Amino acid sequence: MPRPKISIIGAGNVGATAAHWITSKELGDVVLIDIVEGMPQGKALDLLQSAPIGGFDVDIKGTNSYEDTKNSDIVVITSGIARKPGMSREDLISINTKIVKEVSENIAKYSPNAILIIVTNPLDAMVYVAAKVTNFPKNKIIGMAGVLDSTRFRTFIAKELDVSVKDVDAIVLGGHGDTMVPLPRYSTVNGIPITELMEKEKIGELVKRTRDGGAEIVNLLKTGSAYYAPSAAVAEMAESILKDKKRILPCAVYCDSEYGVGGYFVGVPAILGRNGVEKIIELKLTFEEREMFTKSVDQIKKLVDETKKLL
Repeated sequence: MPRPKISIIGAGNVGATAAHWITSKELGDVVLIDIVEGMPQGKALDLLQSAPIGGFDVDIKGTNSYEDTKNSDIVVITSGIARKPGMSREDLISINTKIVKEVSENIAKYSPNAILIIVTNPLDAMVYVAAKVTNFPKNKIIGMAGVLDSTRFRTFIAKELDVSVKDVDAIVLGGHGDTMVPLPRYSTVNGIPITELMEKEKIGELVKRTRDGGAEIVNLLKTGSAYYAPSAAVAEMAESILKDKKRILPCAVYCDSEYGVGGYFVGVPAILGRNGVEKIIELKLTFEEREMFTKSVDQIKKLVDETKKLL
């Protein structure tokens, strides 16, 4: 039986590191594609040569041709420019809309049955672009946002309480930006809500740091943005899909009647399995949480409106 095929569009830091996580988990054969000649080929060869040490038996190919991505099971879109200090995710919209549009056209041509995982920022708008251009079923288009945002929140909680990250679970809803909605009530340490373990003021500090998580790293790196955690999040999503694990993961997925969103891709908890998004989990929100969520959805709608003008 052939191994699953995972194509990663964009061989920069996020794409190449995603290839590393995915191959180390032996999720399938990887095709790494980029417009820069030689770069994806070199990174793929380097990664392939680590296989005897890492102990993984999969194939990794670097290419500049979309033809090599033909009949992919999963396609990960990371291509686009990354944020620089002082830039918001929204600042990227005009450049990255054009890039993701072209990428999506090629995916639809060569892998019409693929499940897409979109990473390019501004995430909430780029998921819309991929959906509009490919016209794929909505359950096969997923934005990587909530897994990253929640893993940041989980990290900060674990560090603050000096406990194992393995015991920490957290949920972040809404858009992938300043209006994201971390939910302390649904965030636990081995089943204990963090509201029982931390003062409200301290939780507020961690929520703020989570919202600013990407910007904090951009400001420290100065010449790029985060890539270890985002690419690990991609691998976790891909694993749940390819192994039909049915993990409940917060992702940007298409919500219509769910949460009263009305037809937009929004960050909510979803079950990911062989069919992509298999079910959306609707949480009961307090009045305050609902207000924050609505504000975040409104921001997504504005981003999508801007994107529509560019398509």
